[in-house]
Amino acid sequence: MSQRVRSAMAFIVLMGFVSLFSDIVYEGARGVAGPFLLELGASAAVVAFTAGFGELVGYVLRLFSGYLADRTKRPWLFTLVGYSFNLFAIPLLAFVWDWRIAMLLMILERTGKAIRKPARDSMVSYAAKQVGPGFGFGIEEALDQIGAVSGPLILSLILSFKSGELLERYHFGFSILWIPASISMILLIVGRFLFPRPIEFEKEPTGRSQQSSRLGFEAVLYLVAVGLLAAGFVDFPLMSYHMAKQELFVSAVVPLLYSVAMGVDAASAIFFGRLYDRLGITALIASTAVGSLAAPLTFLAKGKLWVVLGVSLWGISMGAQESVMKAVIAKIIPPEKRGFAYGLLNSVFGVSWFAGSFAMGLLYQSSLGLMVSLSLLLQLGSVAVMYVLKARAAV
Repeated sequence: MSQRVRSAMAFIVLMGFVSLFSDIVYEGARGVAGPFLLELGASAAVVAFTAGFGELVGYVLRLFSGYLADRTKRPWLFTLVGYSFNLFAIPLLAFVWDWRIAMLLMILERTGKAIRKPARDSMVSYAAKQVGPGFGFGIEEALDQIGAVSGPLILSLILSFKSGELLERYHFGFSILWIPASISMILLIVGRFLFPRPIEFEKEPTGRSQQSSRLGFEAVLYLVAVGLLAAGFVDFPLMSYHMAKQELFVSAVVPLLYSVAMGVDAASAIFFGRLYDRLGITALIASTAVGSLAAPLTFLAKGKLWVVLGVSLWGISMGAQESVMKAVIAKIIPPEKRGFAYGLLNSVFGVSWFAGSFAMGLLYQSSLGLMVSLSLLLQLGSVAVMYVLKARAAV
């Protein structure tokens, strides 16, 4: 293993630990955001608006932040500023007694993620090209999911065992999140000084950038595939809603199933990331085909084991999306355009997921069969587009 590869791997692992500790912060908070706002006196409409508007801003703003990161050639600036909002907006909730301020902080957290994500993904992609884009993003996603599982668990334990009034326990839980937020920020600053120009990972020793295809028809075709996949991908909240409505499991089991899905996600990210480095977009085709069975098994099959299998397949698809989808961009988009490309990828995915989820939520009330059919049709349509892309380009 060359020094460049070892250095690239060190950068990926470092950024993976940044993700791990930052996910403890905001994934931990997301699990209790609704009840916390309720305790502060917010209405259901306020809770829904906060979640929906925060996600909308979080996805749409990525298009502009990615473009600016490319134009200014200062990805670390966007990453550091974004993480500052993203990490510390949540612990500040420990001092909040008004739902209006809490709502603004929660939206600020999503805004921070939008500012930093395209620039951050670009920097990781430069290093990932040295170890294999799929494997590199797979490692990062696996570490990320450790945090995603740990955060809600930590908040759950605090709320269960801390004495005092409920609002007091929420405040104590948010104050604990200063610790992982600070660790994540320290690691990020260390990364800034150790790896000031991550784009150098993707340059030849002569200083010339590796050649790569331009942002063109292949990229557009890929975004169509991503949009179809996202639109057909069922949200876990709808799956958990169905489990509760059908009384398939007691309430305490549903969060455990989500944890199982996140564990499968972590393993799947590395497996399909490696598979992508060997087989190309065939890995995403396979994971999408497998993941498309999650909806039929969860919503139509009879029996708890089928539901558990459906949730596991959902986790497989999620893990592959988080690693392979970003790896494809690293392969088909030149370094100097990658921030904008990641911003565009995230915006297309987010808007499509929102539209598809809304449509399937409406169909759930009238016909489970139609809802599942729509999910299958969209995801298999994505598979078809990816086959066309594979035939046109080596991705």
